[in-house]
Amino acid sequence: MEILKVENLTKIYGSGDTKVIALDKVSFTVQKGEFVAIIGASGSGKSTLLHLIGGVDRPTSGKVFIDGKDIYNFDDDKLAIFRRRQVGLIYQFYNLIPILNIEENITLPLNLDNRSVDKEKLNALIKLLGLEKRRTHLPNELSGGEQQRTSIGRALITNPSIILADEPTGNLDSKASDEIVELLRKSNKDYNQTIIMITHNREIAACADRIIEIEDGHIIKGA
Repeated sequence: MEILKVENLTKIYGSGDTKVIALDKVSFTVQKGEFVAIIGASGSGKSTLLHLIGGVDRPTSGKVFIDGKDIYNFDDDKLAIFRRRQVGLIYQFYNLIPILNIEENITLPLNLDNRSVDKEKLNALIKLLGLEKRRTHLPNELSGGEQQRTSIGRALITNPSIILADEPTGNLDSKASDEIVELLRKSNKDYNQTIIMITHNREIAACADRIIEIEDGHIIKGA
């Protein structure tokens, strides 16, 4: 089942002499439950692509369909709601709320949406994350790897259609990086969670089901 369809996606910044084509008519699809890594050098367009897929930015032209819905047909308010409910975002720098404990950070998207928390699912997720003994701790009391695991939990708690991870291991040492990749892989297998991960690291990308390589705003391999 196709969960994501990217169609002729183009993003242009500036005009005239300052015009930069960050993405140029990029097209590909992702199946439900697939783990896809998008790899490319700095400036290749991979982060721009991820932000467009997640509705964080709007394209110059082209379409993105998630679960059959053209997300750029939504106005900004409806797009924000769709993104909160259907897209889980994981960033390099965690973006946790410092005054909230780990459990509160994980459940924040549900609380913002006035949705009840399934305690059984929350407990199972915290166990999957290996944070049972840290659930009442604040972010500054955790290691980098534990903070990133918390951000993964926050992304998973809403049962999103798709998870987008932007260099999720970029701020971690090799041991913590391996743990995060293994956790993403486990959530992919245990929850059939669709994951698209941006990385510049080919060794990390090799853990995915499929690798899409991007260069100068074009897909050169794996679409």
